[in-house]
Amino acid sequence: MKAQVEAALNSAVAGGQLPGPEQVRSALADAGLPSGAVEVTPSRTPTGLAADAVEAAVRDGRNCVVAQLRKGSVAVSVLPGLAEGGCLVGAQG
Repeated sequence: MKAQVEAALNSAVAGGQLPGPEQVRSALADAGLPSGAVEVTPSRTPTGLAADAVEAAVRDGRNCVVAQLRKGSVAVSVLPGLAEGGCLVGAQG
């Protein structure tokens, strides 16, 4: 699943843009991942500024495929899932 997430999100950041949460969700859904399994952080800070990065995660069994998207780049890791069942802590976009 890591390669699938990485390929989908590399397409989303092509051209040097930082995609918003809905664009990230759409890219992962287009790659065949169920939209209900995708977690994405907001693209704006609580004070209204543009975020430096957007985080996305998809649960894969006991682990999570977690991606950090910045303008034009994606870093993907496989990390343990949270005991509560999710992958990310905090507000989602």
